[in-house]
Order: sequence, then structure tokens, then C-alpha cells
Amino acid sequence: MALLERNDTGAVAHLQMNAPERLNALSDEMLAALQAQFDSLKEDRAIRAVILSGAGKAFCAGHDLKQMTAGRQAEDGGRAYFRDLFERCAAMMLSIRDLPQPVIAQVHGIATAAGCQLVASCDLAVAASDTRFGVNGVNIGLFCSTPMVALTRNVPRKHAFEMLTTGRFIDAARAEALGLINHAVPPADLETAAEELAETLAAKLGAAVKIGKRAFYDQIALPMPEAYALAGQVMVENMLNRDTEEGIAAFIDKRSPDWRQ
Repeated sequence: MALLERNDTGAVAHLQMNAPERLNALSDEMLAALQAQFDSLKEDRAIRAVILSGAGKAFCAGHDLKQMTAGRQAEDGGRAYFRDLFERCAAMMLSIRDLPQPVIAQVHGIATAAGCQLVASCDLAVAASDTRFGVNGVNIGLFCSTPMVALTRNVPRKHAFEMLTTGRFIDAARAEALGLINHAVPPADLETAAEELAETLAAKLGAAVKIGKRAFYDQIALPMPEAYALAGQVMVENMLNRDTEEGIAAFIDKRSPDWRQ
């Protein structure tokens, strides 16, 4: 059985982390499997949305602590291994942002430490109402510095700092209120809710979503004047697309668009 399973339904790719006995920890092998799939999806024009989930009783419990402990046995105390590990993890998280397709985290059970980082790194997130989220490394003496990067780009500053320094869990309702997830739904409705959101996204013009997603992340890092300048260039690019012209004409004519992309 694969460590990361992929099942495509129409234009939606379903990725399921499949290491339930380790709560889908982000082991070296899991990081490599996720990276390989994201690299593949980046070139897959048939896929317009991605759902990421976890098998078993949890979404993801973060890094594999047993593997990290073994890494300390190197002559340098693990310095080279840890540097490489966190660089690989950051690259994988950034791959989600760089994908042309929106990625939806379908979250249940727990999402802790780097698992919470994974939720925060996805473009959208839907969670079962009984899910718990945390950046709990401080409880074992390891401040969640890399999860902090994604968390603080989702959650207001003081709330993120409280999560990071207390190591306390928050529930799905709180996660929704803070902006870490989009929707908290009854556990029985989780798969349906994620699928419906993915199908909605997949039905849009892929070229528009692709350039829009890229612009969304690019403009966030810019001062407002530069952000408007960038967004204006993107609007020009979008308007010159043949399928955008067709979409506007179809709206005016009150008919379905004949999109080719």
C-alpha cells in the first residue's frame, strides 16, 4: 500500500497520506512522496483542484519525532540532517503555493505542529467539527518556528503567538473564527463538503484560477501601490485570454461559455 495514495475524480485529484499507524507524520519518506506528487500535479493540466487528506484517526501529527531523534546520532549532533529536513519541508510547503491548482486540506482528528503548518499552507481548508489544531512543540521544548511561518500568515498575530507559546489546542470552531480553516462541518459531512468545494473550483476557467492564484500570493507581499500595479498587469493578461473573452460574451448572451482550457 502506497505511503501517499492518489485517486482522481474528474478534474479533482485526491491525495491521502496513508501512514495511520504514525498519525501520518511528515517523515522523510512522506515529505518525498508529497513533493513528488506536487511536482507531478504542477504539470497536470487535466487536474483543476486538489484535496489533501489523511488516513486513520488523524490528519497529520507533524514531523516524525523518532526519525528526528535518530538523526541526532550523527557526528555533528544532527545539525546537517536537521537543516536538510527543514529545508525539504519548507520546499514541500511552498510547492503547494506554487501549484496552479487550488489545494484544499480535508482535516480530521488532529493537525499538530508541522501538520498544522500543512493545513495553513494549503489554499483552503475544511475540517470536521471535532478536529483539534495545535503548534505544540513548546510542550516538549521545541518551539514550532517553521510551522509559525505559515500559521502567522493565516491567524492574527496575538492569537498565533498564544498558540505557539502555550502549546494549547484550539478546536475547529475557533480555527474557523481565526481564519486557519474556511469551514468546520459535522464529521459525517467532511468528505462531501471538501468534494463540493473542489468541484466548484474545478468548474471555473483553469487559466483564470491559475493566474489568479499566482497573483494572490505575489501581491500579498507587496506594498499597496505595487500590489495594484501587479494586479493590473494580471488583469490585462487575463482579459487577453480567448476563454475570458468567451466567458464575458456568454454572460452577456445569457448562455454557458464554450471554454477550451
